[in-house]
Amino acid sequence: MDTLFNPSSTSSFTFIQTHKNPQSFSLRTCGYLPFSSQFKTQSWVCLKAQEFHNLTPLNVLKKRGLKCVSSGEGLADEGEGIRRKNLAVFVSGGGSNFRAVHQATVSGDVHGSFVVLVTNKHDCGGANYARENGIPVIIYPNTKGEPEGLSSTDLVAALSKYKIDFILLAGYLKLIPSELIRAYPKSILNIHPSLLPAFGGKGYYGTKVHKAVIASGARYSGPTIHFVDEHYDTGRILAQRIVPVLANDTVEELAARVLRQEHKMYAEVAAAVCDERVIWREDGVPIIQSKANPNHYS
Repeated sequence: MDTLFNPSSTSSFTFIQTHKNPQSFSLRTCGYLPFSSQFKTQSWVCLKAQEFHNLTPLNVLKKRGLKCVSSGEGLADEGEGIRRKNLAVFVSGGGSNFRAVHQATVSGDVHGSFVVLVTNKHDCGGANYARENGIPVIIYPNTKGEPEGLSSTDLVAALSKYKIDFILLAGYLKLIPSELIRAYPKSILNIHPSLLPAFGGKGYYGTKVHKAVIASGARYSGPTIHFVDEHYDTGRILAQRIVPVLANDTVEELAARVLRQEHKMYAEVAAAVCDERVIWREDGVPIIQSKANPNHYS
């Protein structure tokens, strides 16, 4: 993101590079307040402190990483001035998290729409749910069991045709190809049923995670949502929610308790992503700006 800033004015212009065409940029106006009460615009921008170290009064932000500033006393109404986002989802099984977020898009709690589903199992529950709701299904990868599956290059091309803004992994068990990660930087999210970095990595999925948590004697577990990199469960953590591990928990009981929180948290995070409330601190850590209180981050 490149920003042209005029320190003698309360506004700036921010050019946002698009996924679909790296040579194409969109323009936004913004302010760098809250240091002045004359801020009128309804647009938003998140500024990296390192880009403005020589500006006053933004020098005070040096040690805070990122600062997201707004007009007025709260966020704009849902969707006001913000384009509805196109979402892709990747599933390998029943897709309960996908279903939860999809219902949130239908109810209007998430300002986005699922426009395609990707799966490595054409007959899995998540894929069937997508078809029932008019969402196209793509098979990836190409294997002996799924001969109609796409290659990595074809997958990127297919998603480009759907003008995807963000990709949500919801129980997808295959490693995401590097071609896709490069095509969608900071735009692919995954949910994992433990408090990463604990109990993560290759082989840790489903009930295997909860069994390992109980066997370890850990008193707390819970879901983690993180951005995806080229390895299993090592991307930057965006959100976590604590779930107690009870003394006599079975794997099934702990899994059910964590899953309830997964459904709630994934819908909330999807809403933040679609509302453009994910802020990247100067140290590379993503945080979420509260919709109710723009001065609060989690």
